[in-house]
Amino acid sequence: MFLLSNDNSYLVPIIFISIAAIIGVLSYFFSTKQKIIRTLSKLPIKQIGSLRNNELTRFSGKALHVKEPLIAPFSKRKCVFYVMKIEQKKSNGKSSSWRTIVNEEKIQEFFLEKNGDFAIVRPSQNPKNYVSHLVIDKKVNSGSFNDPSPKFKELLNHYNIESEGFFGFNKSLRYSEGIIEIGEQITVAGVAKWKRLKEPIEGYSYSKIAELESSDKQKLIITDLPNIKSKKRF
Repeated sequence: MFLLSNDNSYLVPIIFISIAAIIGVLSYFFSTKQKIIRTLSKLPIKQIGSLRNNELTRFSGKALHVKEPLIAPFSKRKCVFYVMKIEQKKSNGKSSSWRTIVNEEKIQEFFLEKNGDFAIVRPSQNPKNYVSHLVIDKKVNSGSFNDPSPKFKELLNHYNIESEGFFGFNKSLRYSEGIIEIGEQITVAGVAKWKRLKEPIEGYSYSKIAELESSDKQKLIITDLPNIKSKKRF
C-alpha cells in the first residue's frame, strides 16, 4: 500500500502539468491571432483590379484615412484604428493578477491603396462586423519604485485613474497600445463589391471602387501582422 500511495504522489503533479500544457496549446491554437493567420493563409493574395463581385479575398496595402484621422491616446499618432488597455496589478495574499480597468477600441472607415489602386473598408463597431489583431507597439508602466512619466500621468488623469494609493505609493499600472497608422501596410480580408463613386478620390481616375465588406457568414478581417503567407496561388 505504501508503494502504491508513493506512486500516486508522482501521478497527481504529472496530471496537473499535462492539463496545464493542453490548456496552453488550445488557448494558443484558438486565439484570435492564430485564427486570423489560418484564415488569411487560405485566401489568395489579389490585386484590386482582379477582384470579383461577391468573392471572399484578401488584399494588402497602405491604410489611408477617408475623413479626419483618429488620434491614439498615448502616442498621439494619427491612425484609422487603435486598441488600448490600462491594467492594474492586484494582490490577494501570496498571488497577484492584472485587472483591466480601461479597454478601448476605436475604428473608422479607411482606404487601402497599392500602386495607385484603391479599395475602401467600412468597419462597424455596433454591430461589430470585423475581427482584428493589432501588433502592440507602445507599452508603458509604473510601480512602487517607478513613477509614471508626465505623459503617462496625463493619460491616467484623462481616464480619471489615480496613479497613487492611500499611502502615497505608486500603483502598479501598465498601458498597451496598438494602432493602424496612416500609411501603414496592413492586410484586410472581406467580400469584394464594386461600387460607383459618389465623389472623386484625389489621384484616382476611375468611377468605381472596390469595397471589402462583411457577410452573414464572414466578418471582415483586419490586421497589421506582417508576412502572412498564402497557401493558395493566384
